[in-house]
Amino acid sequence: MKEKMDIFIGPCVLESEKLALEVADFLVKELEPYKDKIQLNFKGSFDKANRSSIDSYRGPGIDAGLKILERVKKDYGLPTLTDFHSPEQADLVASVVDTLQVPAFLCRQTDIIVEGAKACKRYGGRLKVKKGQFLAPADTKNIVEKAANFISLENILLTERGTSFGYNNLIVDMASFQIMKSFGVKTIHDATHCVQMPGGLGKSTGGKRDQIFTLAKAAAAAGADGFFMEAHPDPEKALSDATSQLPLERVKELIDIILKIKEVV
Repeated sequence: MKEKMDIFIGPCVLESEKLALEVADFLVKELEPYKDKIQLNFKGSFDKANRSSIDSYRGPGIDAGLKILERVKKDYGLPTLTDFHSPEQADLVASVVDTLQVPAFLCRQTDIIVEGAKACKRYGGRLKVKKGQFLAPADTKNIVEKAANFISLENILLTERGTSFGYNNLIVDMASFQIMKSFGVKTIHDATHCVQMPGGLGKSTGGKRDQIFTLAKAAAAAGADGFFMEAHPDPEKALSDATSQLPLERVKELIDIILKIKEVV
């Protein structure tokens, strides 16, 4: 039996329990035809600690956020994912969610990787690390080696989200998937963060939403094992990453295309 492909989808930040449940309900129903091919994971951040402006909305906080993720898991039976931002948060987060995500800017922080891996082993979870915008794909070998001291390679995921080569722009090197897979771990394409334009709007991040499909198709052909994407019922009104989130109603279309390309490859 073919292994299901991991798909991580949800709003950028947990704006409210109502929104989280609305998105989860939509995704479960909309992607039901693909249940034999994909493993749907619900994602949502309780804190966006790297906002461009100090005035930007960051989220409900760790306690309220984890309660929302617990509710999603209980009501819809979906595995969940969220970011954590310090070694001290790892154990609490791992006690609730199935996949702990290390944000890109923190991917070189040894204590975060180590405590995240330990917590994942303790609770049977997975550690998903976003490759920093400043890091070459070959350098993620060090991340894998740190985490592999505590959890198996099959529970480590590396995520490609683009590299910064110039002002307010990110470029995805499609060779990253082959390079990072060579370390014995699965690779994930971050379909929405890779189209961001960091600081592109001055006090907020810009984005090239029209490129999401193009890059996701290329990543599927290049060998990405799974996909991460942020989706919102009304992206323009989202409290975070409004310029790069995918409209919720287009998720099924993108998943369908990705699966067809993976079949051909």
